[in-house]
Amino acid sequence: MRSIKNFRVGWLLLAVLLVSGQAVWAAPQKMHIMEGFLPLGWAIFWWLVAIPFWVWGFIQVRRLVAERPEQRLLLGLAGGFIFVLSALKIPSVTGSSSHPTGTGLGTMLFGPFVVAVLGTIALIFQALLVAHGGISTLGANAMSMAIGGPLIAYYLAWRPLRGKTPTWLSVGLTAFVADLATYCITTTQLALAFPDPVSGFLGSWLTFAAIFAITQIPLAFAEGILTVLIFNALQTNASTELKSLGLQEV
Repeated sequence: MRSIKNFRVGWLLLAVLLVSGQAVWAAPQKMHIMEGFLPLGWAIFWWLVAIPFWVWGFIQVRRLVAERPEQRLLLGLAGGFIFVLSALKIPSVTGSSSHPTGTGLGTMLFGPFVVAVLGTIALIFQALLVAHGGISTLGANAMSMAIGGPLIAYYLAWRPLRGKTPTWLSVGLTAFVADLATYCITTTQLALAFPDPVSGFLGSWLTFAAIFAITQIPLAFAEGILTVLIFNALQTNASTELKSLGLQEV
């Protein structure tokens, strides 16, 4: 029975990866903060801020793989889910673009520090293979999508709501918060790097926030719904793995 469930999860992972390839090549324009867009000082600053999270995340991933090798398939699924959703580009009516993040699922399964590694790996592949984002801006993009968003979602949504609200609500809100938190952080990063000449940081922040909000709020709702569906599928097809994580009944 366990092998059958692992087989189903494996097919789910394969489907995620196949869709990811189509999603990337169907979205040739840039997303995240593009290569060379940030001033050098800010690019270095965000790299330095991100490094401690990466180090601790790698330690947790190594521990997880060593102590719970049966979780490797779920780990790959969480990473593939991040890669898929963060590779989807939705044009904004304001001339910008938005995309989901996919980090909420991994945050609930393994915690925010493991997701810091999974999300960063996805960003590296996108930067090197399809010119989405960049290496100089990897620290900034990781801080918003792979680190900051998951941390905020974990401590403001998942931990307070888990076991105290219906599963669909806690799962959906965690994904929703992770998505919106990512773009609030990105907005802050851009406003710090490019303050408005007249209104300064606040004016720039409000401008960038308005650009993203039109498409990002509906996207966050959609990501929440999709994550609930994926989580429900995992409860059916990977109940043993979720139980070992304490997540079969949440």
